[in-house]
Amino acid sequence: MESTNNLKKTDKLQTAWKNWLPPLTLLAPSGIWLLILLLLPTLIIFELSLVPDIRPGDLVNPSGFSNYIHIFAPIYLKVIFNSLFFAFGTTIITLMLGFPVAYWIAVIVPHRWQNLLVLAFVLPLWTSSLLRSYAWITILRPSGLLNSLLTSIGLPILDILNSNLAVLIGMSYSLLPYMVLILYASLEKLDKRLLEAAADLGANSIQTFLKVTVPQVLPGIAAGSLLVFITALGDFIDPELLGGASSMTAARLVYNQFLGATQNWGFGSALSMTLILIVSISISLVIKFGEATPKK
Repeated sequence: MESTNNLKKTDKLQTAWKNWLPPLTLLAPSGIWLLILLLLPTLIIFELSLVPDIRPGDLVNPSGFSNYIHIFAPIYLKVIFNSLFFAFGTTIITLMLGFPVAYWIAVIVPHRWQNLLVLAFVLPLWTSSLLRSYAWITILRPSGLLNSLLTSIGLPILDILNSNLAVLIGMSYSLLPYMVLILYASLEKLDKRLLEAAADLGANSIQTFLKVTVPQVLPGIAAGSLLVFITALGDFIDPELLGGASSMTAARLVYNQFLGATQNWGFGSALSMTLILIVSISISLVIKFGEATPKK
């Protein structure tokens, strides 16, 4: 009897292994790729973040959490706040500018022109982000194109370069195509019959937009906002080239800790893990609250 039960268990294990073997074989390349390029580097950064900052005359904290405690200093909290400010600001600006453009292309423009317009709108992505930032320097500097145009019509010069406004302009310009692409893909699937039904029931354009259009494209809004927020949070080039000393961000601070004059790999790793935590929380919130329809 016992031997029969053992044979049944062995057969079940063999059957389960045969069922799981094809999916595991297909997932193995991507799993190994993620393990080597994502999981292991993250674990290495976490290990470095626990290495205390040892200086002559300092007391060493054996736990190594002094790097994380150091983040709560007012000067570094201000840097993290700047990063969140730029990320949220860029997300809001790109959403406000990108939604009308995506709606116009997906709903209003004839179908034969849609692919051409999408291609034309994403052409800036074919150029280097560094080149785009230098182009904005040329436009925004005191003797640049913008101020030359203002002085030609008798308006005062604007001192925009090396400011938070310049950083928001550069980041919004760089990330706007991503927002438009995701919103366009979502709006292209919009059920226009619901729009006609809302109009037949007497809903005005604002009511139709808020109660019909937005609920249908809410997953696209959440996905586009998340992509822009994460990219803006880790952006280094635009704050470095377009912002001044007051535009210090967490990405610039991490760079300074690893490759700058004040090298402190432990503190830089702790800052990196903090950014990873913020991004993970953002993704979790979007997954939980960004669904088009609630779960039953």
